[in-house]
Amino acid sequence: MTNTVANAQEYIDDMARKRGYVLDYHKVMAQHDFPVLQAANGVVSAAYLEQRTLDRKTKELIFIVSLTVMRASKGHIQSHIRVALDLGLSPREILEAIEIALPEAGIVAFQSGVEAWREVVGAEGLEPTVEVHQGGSGAE
Repeated sequence: MTNTVANAQEYIDDMARKRGYVLDYHKVMAQHDFPVLQAANGVVSAAYLEQRTLDRKTKELIFIVSLTVMRASKGHIQSHIRVALDLGLSPREILEAIEIALPEAGIVAFQSGVEAWREVVGAEGLEPTVEVHQGGSGAE
């Protein structure tokens, strides 16, 4: 392994340890444009990973809500839900944070956040006991 590849591998491993996850774009950037990954990660480290006034649990809830509002990919939202659970937040606390997205971002963004949450925590819903058309996950 060349020194640059070894450095990139060490860096991505360190990112995984500090964050609790890495995204696909992190992996690609580590391999193909390591300096840009380092620059982007520096901003994230300063705003998110380093201990400042807000604790990590609060930051995770903010991340989950902002990603939901921005309609990020389900996998990206789920990575932060898993970290939040690892930090000791309850599924209910995370759901309540996602619910904040409803009045500001609307039902479509909210549904995406809830679906990401449901899959991670294994939440089930109640089925109607009367005949009904299947509504899927679309807005009503």
